[in-house]
Amino acid sequence: MTTTDTTTPSSPTPSTSGSPSGAGSLQPDDPRTVFAKAVGLAGWVIEATTPDQLDLPTPCQALDVRGLLGHLTDVMERVRRIGAGEDPMGNELLDVSTVADDAWFDLFRSRAHAVQDAWTDPAALERTVVLPWATTSGAGMLANYPSELTVHTWDLATATDQHPQWDDEVIAVGFDAIRRGLPVDGRQARFDQIVAGLPAELRPPPPFGEAVEVSDDASAIDQLVAWTGRRP
Repeated sequence: MTTTDTTTPSSPTPSTSGSPSGAGSLQPDDPRTVFAKAVGLAGWVIEATTPDQLDLPTPCQALDVRGLLGHLTDVMERVRRIGAGEDPMGNELLDVSTVADDAWFDLFRSRAHAVQDAWTDPAALERTVVLPWATTSGAGMLANYPSELTVHTWDLATATDQHPQWDDEVIAVGFDAIRRGLPVDGRQARFDQIVAGLPAELRPPPPFGEAVEVSDDASAIDQLVAWTGRRP
């Protein structure tokens, strides 16, 4: 397996221009800014993933690389729907068998641009969003997704032997959100409660296990993934 260093971005990433007119830049504390950074890094790791790696196992339980790529693209569609005020749970999950082996990056990139379009209007940040596990504002909901993207980017990078340069701000925001939403105790019961109301075809495998203990001086990314049950 070839080790890939993705410390230098080469692939197109979503812009952080977010005013209704398309001009100007988002503020650093805007949740769209942090999310765009998480999307950018995910895109670089996806772009460096090769067709011969699609059947490799990943740290994300039963998902191989192909299944994980499918989940990442499903996450992007869910975030787009939230920004557009649509039902984020309304469609079946992506059938990964319909995606060509060399088309994953293009698919992810197109969904990233669709997410950007859906969230350009600042009104999306104020809209009330109701999901099976939470009811909050669009801004509050979007702030939860850097952790999911980052953890699954780590899953993919680990499976494909890549070593990206992690963004400290993205990890800090993601870790803060996931510690609030994913406590140490009662995780499986909480997950069972969430998926109980979903149609069978929309029920994912548990995305987390019991928290894994790491040293106090462990890197930020290692602390984040250990909280979700991964072993760094």
